[in-house]
Amino acid sequence: MPDIHIERNHTLGIAGAREVARQWVQQVEQDYGLECTYTEGKTCDVAQFSRPGIDGTVEVTADTFKLEATLGFLFSSFSEQIEQKISRNLDALLDSPSGGTRFA
Repeated sequence: MPDIHIERNHTLGIAGAREVARQWVQQVEQDYGLECTYTEGKTCDVAQFSRPGIDGTVEVTADTFKLEATLGFLFSSFSEQIEQKISRNLDALLDSPSGGTRFA
């Protein structure tokens, strides 16, 4: 069971959602040192991310983003703050002019 679960609906379509997801991946790689891989699928893309103490995935479809992360012992006591920060960052990308409007 993940420690963090964030789901957002959107109206970007798969191409717009991919752009937002790639921006998010780039941001967390730079800001938090996460190592990410991004795999495009026909109807669902998956970004996997990890670093010591955190592992997770972001599933991207034409109308949803779903992030799940499992935190290690040291990070688990900060799960609420981490989830809030991730939510704010994702919401900012979804609300940006290039990302469209969030409907979640």
